[in-house]
Amino acid sequence: MAVLRAEIFVRVQFFDTDCGGVAHNLAYLRFVEAARTELLDQLGFPAAEMTKSQRFPAVVHAEIDYLKAAGLGEELRVESELLEMDRVRFVCGFAVKRRGSGELMAEGRHVLVWVQLPQGKALPAPDAWLRRHPELVRTRVSGARGRAGGR
Repeated sequence: MAVLRAEIFVRVQFFDTDCGGVAHNLAYLRFVEAARTELLDQLGFPAAEMTKSQRFPAVVHAEIDYLKAAGLGEELRVESELLEMDRVRFVCGFAVKRRGSGELMAEGRHVLVWVQLPQGKALPAPDAWLRRHPELVRTRVSGARGRAGGR
């Protein structure tokens, strides 16, 4: 079975912080984007291939809970996990933790769809992906906005 989880390590840089040396909320989203990119690479969708095909995942819903502040120079472990998918969307969960202690700093999830550029046309999930991970395929109830599993 393919990897369904990826992790990266980041150091909070000066440009990630506010004037008090605390990582601002957008920095966490950048960290999460990098971890999700690594996850997609491991799942067989490397960025270079997506650029060539012009088929990209687009975030259509984002949730994040900021639990602790990270400071300038702090090392963080950012985890991304494929939680569920259906024919048109997939859900990735994420956690940002202190590298040494594993203390949870932020967590959340993103709902994404595949989009063909430059048209911006939504595409179905790749069949190979759905076949490879049948345990994650969910049938959506019309109008339902189900939540991914917790950490």
